Amino acid sequence: MTITDSLHYIAVGNPLSKAVIGTTASLFKANSGNLSAPNSKTMSKNLVNALPTLWELSGRSHNFVRLAGLSGAAAVILGAVGSHNEKFKDNAEMRAIFDTANRFHFFHSIALLGAPLAKYPLLSGSLMFLGTALFSGCLYYRAFTGNKPPFARMAPMGGTCLIVAWLSFLL
Repeated sequence: MTITDSLHYIAVGNPLSKAVIGTTASLFKANSGNLSAPNSKTMSKNLVNALPTLWELSGRSHNFVRLAGLSGAAAVILGAVGSHNEKFKDNAEMRAIFDTANRFHFFHSIALLGAPLAKYPLLSGSLMFLGTALFSGCLYYRAFTGNKPPFARMAPMGGTCLIVAWLSFLL
């Protein structure tokens, strides 16, 4: 794959760009019979009617959208608990470990919303969720307890799952 191919995919070849381009084209097509300039009310009505809902886009993989919501809520709760934890105020190392866990948890909760759009949503979503749980879970355990988890080798496995999950979007 060349750089040109990669840029083309990023700009217009991915599912999200295709949906935006298709929606925009349909909006212009819907207003082409109207000789006057389209007003904002007509445009927003057409836009709402043209855009599929997230549930329609996700098809049978809508459980990943729910899982992303649950994971995002957990990231917020853990972030709040961690920001008020006195132990982190005195220990910069544990604070850094916690911040890494929480940041990866947030990013991958949001990324999980995209799993239904992948060619293989079950593969992408499962790897994303498993990787987040393993990687962030080990780091959260270490940050909150101060001990290396007995399952410390799971963090690199979780990181590998996250890398493979991101690569699965290329399939």
